[in-house]
Amino acid sequence: MPPLLTSPASSPLRLASRLGALHGPGPLLDHHHHRAAASVHFLAPRRKTRPAPAMSWLGKLGLSGLGGSPRASEASAALAQGPDEDQPAPGNEFAQFGAGCFWGVELAFQRVPGVTRTEVGYSQGNLHEPTYEDVCTGATNHNEVVRVQYDTAACKFDDLLDVFWARHDPTTPNRQGNDVGTQYRSGIYYYTPEQEKAARESLEKQQKLLNRKIVTEILPAKRFYRAEEYHQQYLEKGGRFGFRQSAAKGCNDPIRCYG
Repeated sequence: MPPLLTSPASSPLRLASRLGALHGPGPLLDHHHHRAAASVHFLAPRRKTRPAPAMSWLGKLGLSGLGGSPRASEASAALAQGPDEDQPAPGNEFAQFGAGCFWGVELAFQRVPGVTRTEVGYSQGNLHEPTYEDVCTGATNHNEVVRVQYDTAACKFDDLLDVFWARHDPTTPNRQGNDVGTQYRSGIYYYTPEQEKAARESLEKQQKLLNRKIVTEILPAKRFYRAEEYHQQYLEKGGRFGFRQSAAKGCNDPIRCYG
């Protein structure tokens, strides 16, 4: 999703850099959604509410002001790093995947028979209740993920893994095409020991097929923060230009990630 435009002078990353508050450099908004891309695809729909001021963003991390409380930052990170406490529907399980821009990834999973629900959001970061603008700074370490709910009687976790590997390049660290940043990293986030085992075995099989090292991280699923409503089922709803793409089960139409 293209980043919403903010004033460079007031961006959270610039402000935090002046204060020397961030842990280390994060990628700038170099996003499919990217100013650095060879061509600008389009901007995401503007939200009705304006982004929170930069100092409010820093306050979430306990860094508002030179004497920010490290305890606030630690508390935020502890919440964000907690387990996903949501519960799937009876007879269903959750799975989480990060494979670049979550628009196209979600549509690919929507089409899988046995998948009963998909949601896009943010996970694996160190900030509680992040917004899209927070994630775009690259400072929160969140990944853009799709949380998939699937009926275990109609869909196997291995089926989801097949879609995951086919949808992206797992050998490019923090990058998918023109989308650059930690929020585009490749990741499988498991809910059960069985999912972890299947994920690791699947990675080993994929590695034998590729001549470059796979960088996909395999980690326990963390708290899932649902992305803003306009991101949900974005391509199925038509994107910015109203070009609806089918989410029908078994559909194999090419996925146009940018709308």
